[in-house]
Amino acid sequence: MANSDNWTQVLAYLLTPADRKMSRKVVRSSKFRHVFGQAVKADQCYDDIRISQMTWDSNFCSVNPKFVAMIVDASGGGAFMVLPLSKTGRIDMAHPTVCGHTGPVLDIEWCPHNDNIIASGSEDCSVMIWEIPDGGLTKPMTEPVVMLEGHSKRVGILSWHPTAHNVLLTAGCDNVLILWNVARGEAVLRVDTLHSDMIYSASWNMDGSHILTSCKDKKLRVLDPRKGSVISEKEKPHEGSRPVRAVFVSDGKILTTGFSRMSERQVALWDPNNFKEPLTLQELDTSSGVLLPFFDPDTGIVYLCGKGDSSIRYFEVTDETPFVHYLSMYSSKESQKGMGYMPKRGLEVNKCEIARFYKLHERKCEPIVMTVPRKSDLFQEDLYPDTIGPEPSVEAADWFAGKEGQPIRISLKDGFVATKTKEFKVHKSLLTTTSTATGGRLGNGTDVQSLQEEVKKLRDTVEELTERVTALESKN
Repeated sequence: MANSDNWTQVLAYLLTPADRKMSRKVVRSSKFRHVFGQAVKADQCYDDIRISQMTWDSNFCSVNPKFVAMIVDASGGGAFMVLPLSKTGRIDMAHPTVCGHTGPVLDIEWCPHNDNIIASGSEDCSVMIWEIPDGGLTKPMTEPVVMLEGHSKRVGILSWHPTAHNVLLTAGCDNVLILWNVARGEAVLRVDTLHSDMIYSASWNMDGSHILTSCKDKKLRVLDPRKGSVISEKEKPHEGSRPVRAVFVSDGKILTTGFSRMSERQVALWDPNNFKEPLTLQELDTSSGVLLPFFDPDTGIVYLCGKGDSSIRYFEVTDETPFVHYLSMYSSKESQKGMGYMPKRGLEVNKCEIARFYKLHERKCEPIVMTVPRKSDLFQEDLYPDTIGPEPSVEAADWFAGKEGQPIRISLKDGFVATKTKEFKVHKSLLTTTSTATGGRLGNGTDVQSLQEEVKKLRDTVEELTERVTALESKN
């Protein structure tokens, strides 16, 4: 018993005041109480990568079950590197990159419905859509499959619609939010009057019927994207002037991270139907890095990763007070420059892995695995309810016309088996130089060229068919 008391004293000494305050509460029963984080072995990291030195507050990393993508330093423009997950170890300095932007890349995000499609936003005001070949890059990629132009200042936020195929949300430093039909290269909806200052974050709810934004004007807004209207808003969710991040969590509630007037980092939970007071507001520490929240709807766990921190805190969000329950913290020696978060279908369920992060250092990317300790090697149904799969439930045109699409869920009982990837079809003949919906300039002058190439391909096909017909006729 004495040893146990000594250990408690040591723990109390090591914890921050905020963590001590949380640990004094009655220990509640939870299957996630003992979740622990662990970095992979050195040979499973991605080494010798020059991670971007930009100070922008995005993740700088995006992962899916096939690839890991990281924003890297590039001379004379912007670039990001894409590696197959299996290509670990030291990466050759001459490894090809995706390098079509003329300014630094600020944000990248894989399409949830096609593991070969990734979007990038840049300081050059453009958004580009890229199709990565299955084995990764063998040469530098400079030509996107689609280029989206409609922002007048740098584009720092990208978010694919969770259920609608080929719908992308972008937000720029021009205080404008645009919803694109990517396959048509068309800006269908443009929200340019609601935000009076720079947008800090923009994210969808589970079925993509609402968008949540936080803004430099100190307002949190829940938007109906297709009407371009505000459903509800909260003035000053956090008193401090530093950036606020916000995500939807279970039951339509909203979790925010921000700063107090005394620059202490905070996490809060809100009910958007009654924005007056937070359901809970907890102070964490006095670090200056913005806390990036990652929410897992299957487990109800939210992970807070601070840029410049060396830790990942995680909490369980429930419907019992105080609603956001501190679980634990993963700490390491080196600080993180960015963080990628693997979709649930990319995890190893036979190892009780419930989350995997890809932590960016100065010169490498290090996977960190979150595990629930279980002795049985059988499939743990309580840890892995049916999760969101890669299949979209509604097409872009139908969604913009008002149709809703609920997430299509899959079982992970036998692990995720990738089916044939849904082909990314670009309607080149429909790529427009002007958006009828917005009146904004969208083309980049290459549409005529792409049409000419399309016509040339059609001509070649017709000639080939004519030759075959002639050959068949001569045989008869």
